[in-house]
Amino acid sequence: MNAFTNGLQVRVAAKTLEAIDICSFELVAVDGQGLPAFSAGSHVDVQVSEGVTRQYSLCNDPAESHRYVIAVLKDPNTRGGSKAMHERVQPGDVLTISPPKNHFPLAHGASRSLLLAGGIGVTPILCMAERLSVLGAEFEMHYATRSRGRTAFAARIQQAPYASRVRFHFDDGAPEQKLDVSRVLAAAGDGTHLYVCGPKGFMDHVLSTARAQGWPEDRLHYEFFGTVVVKTDQDQSFRVKLASSGRIILVPQEKTVVQALAAAGVEVPTSCEQGVCGTCLTRVLEGEPDHKDFYLMPAEQAANDQFMPCCSRSKSPMLVLDL
Repeated sequence: MNAFTNGLQVRVAAKTLEAIDICSFELVAVDGQGLPAFSAGSHVDVQVSEGVTRQYSLCNDPAESHRYVIAVLKDPNTRGGSKAMHERVQPGDVLTISPPKNHFPLAHGASRSLLLAGGIGVTPILCMAERLSVLGAEFEMHYATRSRGRTAFAARIQQAPYASRVRFHFDDGAPEQKLDVSRVLAAAGDGTHLYVCGPKGFMDHVLSTARAQGWPEDRLHYEFFGTVVVKTDQDQSFRVKLASSGRIILVPQEKTVVQALAAAGVEVPTSCEQGVCGTCLTRVLEGEPDHKDFYLMPAEQAANDQFMPCCSRSKSPMLVLDL
């Protein structure tokens, strides 16, 4: 199961060490033609190796049609993707990727934007800053990292036309320069839209602070990278019914819905299998899902009319799926 029914063949034109444990990869079309257009916040699925697919945000200017640029953190807790990208993928190699997808777009008509990036979460945020700058839009960007040595694209940002709008924050730096999320959010002003990306702990802190300050959900925009699907003792077996055929399939406690369907010969396209990318989003016609994803907005989860079968389960004995 994968997301490459319309896969693109790209060649690695350059591989650059951008910071400690972070490499960027410049990808160009194998046939030398232009690549599909993308918008700020877009990502591509990269088939790193057989059976291993990962999502990486595009961090170059959306006006560029001749290349895509992604950046990859070599994660010590890697499931194999980032290690392979760092150690195996080299300039000249050919990769299969999906066309760009955007689950993290800029809001049209926002009077002001506040961009918060944590670590490798700078990739989609950087693309947004590039676009907002070209549009002449009002925005402010804060970029928090563990240290200067781990700050990817610092030189690029400092040389950009919008450099004066960016503040760097280092965990190992002086106390007065560290990111005060509460203060930054409180000073944002009415009508500001917030965009945040980074490690889960960073994002949880930013979003919980924003909600505590009364930010409405429609002004909170975020994208999680890889995360850990929480399993609990309350995870029980249940059944799913396929609306198209009436077939009923048991989902054991130890399997995901996607795994149970696959074992029964029913293929659902997946990519991240962690509930962050949206590839496997499936309509729910009856029953109450137990949402464990980081893709749907809280209001979308509350509607209970769709869920992520790669990670989410069921609170009711049966879910009827639009499959």
